[in-house]
Amino acid sequence: MKTASRREFLITGASALALSGAIFQSVQGWLGNMGQYAGLGLQRPLDRPLTPPATAQLDPVAHALNRWTFGPGPGDYARVASMGRDAFLEEQLAPEKIDDSFCDRATARFAECWWEPLGEAYEEDAEYLPPVLRRMAILRAVYSQRQLFEVMCEFWSDHFNIDPGKGDCRYTKISDDQEVVRAHALGNFRDMLRASALSPAMLWYLDGRANVKRTPSEKPNENYARELMELHTLGVHGGYTQHDVMEVARCLTGWTILAKKNDGYSGKLLSPLKDRAHVVFRKEAHDNGAKQVLGQEIAAGLGEGDLDRVIDIVAAHPSTAHFIATKLCIRFIADEPPPAAVDAVTRAFTASHGDIKTTLRALFATPEFQAATGAKFKRPFHYVVSALRATNAQTDADRGLLSYLEKMGQVPFRYPTPDGYPARAQHWHSTLLWRWKFALALANNKIKGTHIERQEFSKAFGGDAAVAATLLNRQPNAEERDALVKSGDDLALLLASPAFQRC
Repeated sequence: MKTASRREFLITGASALALSGAIFQSVQGWLGNMGQYAGLGLQRPLDRPLTPPATAQLDPVAHALNRWTFGPGPGDYARVASMGRDAFLEEQLAPEKIDDSFCDRATARFAECWWEPLGEAYEEDAEYLPPVLRRMAILRAVYSQRQLFEVMCEFWSDHFNIDPGKGDCRYTKISDDQEVVRAHALGNFRDMLRASALSPAMLWYLDGRANVKRTPSEKPNENYARELMELHTLGVHGGYTQHDVMEVARCLTGWTILAKKNDGYSGKLLSPLKDRAHVVFRKEAHDNGAKQVLGQEIAAGLGEGDLDRVIDIVAAHPSTAHFIATKLCIRFIADEPPPAAVDAVTRAFTASHGDIKTTLRALFATPEFQAATGAKFKRPFHYVVSALRATNAQTDADRGLLSYLEKMGQVPFRYPTPDGYPARAQHWHSTLLWRWKFALALANNKIKGTHIERQEFSKAFGGDAAVAATLLNRQPNAEERDALVKSGDDLALLLASPAFQRC
């Protein structure tokens, strides 16, 4: 693992601390007495024992916690070290068996609108639902014990990205998050792909609802067909042609979404989302002729069955296995994923017919994953959430916190294009200034709606040295110890340090 040099560490700390005066000026309007935090009431219990890592390098337990979660909280290292890394992985791969009642409490304020039928969502203020979606994503990432599940929900949300700012997506994206991403995040890729194809939000976002062919001269809308192959399955270099795009578009004609039950449609509701959305197939708007997709014939007359034939063809294509494997290796191993690891993950995906748990087990068993300690630069969302988890913070995930994510460029569910937030570090290097500002503000309780019990935190660990080892996921080196002694704010410096910004 490459550790920060003395110069790198001190530059980071000095730059951050030099900003402290400006930070205070910018946030002093937010400050009130400590009673403003009493309403949060959601501080994760400090699990015992609070034993930090004892090694000078990231060990396998710390590495697993860095990659399989949004960052360890106090006590997580000791617990996972005690139970064993493999047992922890199997625990995380069965999220339905994990008690997540604390997270349920943290998100309870949004339960009413979260679980309401889609038809009732249209009765909500159009500006209300997208912020709920964003706050739920933050709260779950911070408080959930089902950490690998939440990591994969973020991964698939980027993979099947939908911007709630487009049309009725503001009403339908919550349903998509429930019934597509969260329902299949650790399930089967083919099932998730089909659910996404018939998601009301996706039908809105990529214009599938407008994909019709009522006359021989009418051309289908190819938007979703193109992204289905370029972004969701085969990848841009996956071997498809413009002819394949148009043939897939023909196969998917006729599917649309009814915003309301009285939308003038009297046919049968055909939806994988049960009664929570009104997805329908209009046979009169479907091209029922024969098609050929990626060299495979699709017979005429299948009607709505064309969709399943397309899903079967693209989900099972070798390019899809390689594309998904590459993206997973970028997320969990390195920005430039080792070919041997990609090949191993591709084989697991193919052999298991897209079983996501099997694919992840294969990825985490590769020597390349084991060796990739400290090699990933955290994206802004990961960085912010990891800081909240590491400091055992309370947060309402509201505007005070969202403003920092906005400045860093990664507010959940706000990316405007279908490719989702960039995965590689080079896109995020320009966010360092606002990371330093965030570290100072968090360490000094200057983020409205977010609070840490700094003295309690340090006391529980038995001193600043143990806190440093916990935040760095290893014992600090000599240069880091020297910098911490000289700093005016050791917690802010740790959170702003190069070591904490990597995983």
